[in-house]
Order: sequence, then structure tokens, then C-alpha cells
Amino acid sequence: MAQIGIFFGTDSGTTRLIAKKIAKSIKARQGEGVAAKPMNVNRATAADLLAYRALILGTPTYGEGVLPGRDNGTDEAAWMEFLPQLAGQDFSGRRVALFGLGDQEKYPTHFCDALMDLYKLFGDAGAALIGGMATDGFEFRRSRAVQDGRFVGLALDQHLQHQLTDERIEAWLDAVLPLLLEVATAPEAESA
Repeated sequence: MAQIGIFFGTDSGTTRLIAKKIAKSIKARQGEGVAAKPMNVNRATAADLLAYRALILGTPTYGEGVLPGRDNGTDEAAWMEFLPQLAGQDFSGRRVALFGLGDQEKYPTHFCDALMDLYKLFGDAGAALIGGMATDGFEFRRSRAVQDGRFVGLALDQHLQHQLTDERIEAWLDAVLPLLLEVATAPEAESA
């Protein structure tokens, strides 16, 4: 089994594209089989996520700062439909790195807000969250996903700054990949 699980929620497919870019970069750095094939949460179960000690989770931010889901205007099931499965689940001993997509121009006061929803949810479930990044180079007015002056995960704007995406992914992976691999390959991970 792969060492790092990659899961995402999406409707338009852009978050899926980013998840694939992340998986491809991990493969180029670490070889085949380190990162699992990215999976949409609308096809996943809580047990699928719990099978990994290291997780990369992605979400776009819909409208005025919400996770994707049918109640929030998506055509397909996404994070909102998946979240009830996580009730009562314990993610202690797992490291989670988050990535999120937003639109600084259309939603400058809600840029990548949904990152914070995942951050709180998995943090409350016991996961160790890693992978915050500086807000430098972004032009937004407010974001719930900023804590202590940094995003709680990798923030991307495919609308206005798509040309920076690959560079941002690589810099983020430089920081998070060693931490994810550390927990994924620890002896206790094999017995869990």
C-alpha cells in the first residue's frame, strides 16, 4: 500500500487536477507507490482515510467561504456529503497536509476559507496538521484560512495566478513531504 493518501473534494475538476500534480511530483521525487492515486471523497469512506498515517487533503472554496457539496451548489457529492462519516473518528497519530483553491478577485474576503473548515475538523479529530504557507504574493482582503499570518495549508488561485501553481506546489512539498514520510514510515505506522 502507498504511504501517503491523497483525497480531495471537487465539482469542476480543478482540485482533482491539483491533486494529480501533487501526486506526480511526489512520484518524481520518491518513486512509484509512495503516494496513492488521488481519490475524490465522493468515492471514499472514512476507513479509506484512516488507512493512512500521512494524508494530503484538498478542497476548493465555494461561494462565500464554504466547502463544496450539493447544498452549496455542486452537481456532485463532495466534502459536505463526506463529513458525516468522520463523526467520532480518531485521527490521532496521523499527519495531515491541506491544499485549497480560491479566487482572490471574485471572493477577496473569503479566499480559501474552506481550508480552515478541514483544518478544524481534522485537528479536532486528533490529526497533526502541517504545511502552512506564507501569504506573500497573494492579493486578498480576508481569509479564515490565515492563522498567525500564514495560510493553514497550500493556497492556490488557478484563476489569477495559475502560472505560480507549480512553483508553489514544489515549495510546499519541500516542506511537507519529509514530515509526511516520517510518520508514514515510522514502525508504529506498520502496526496500526
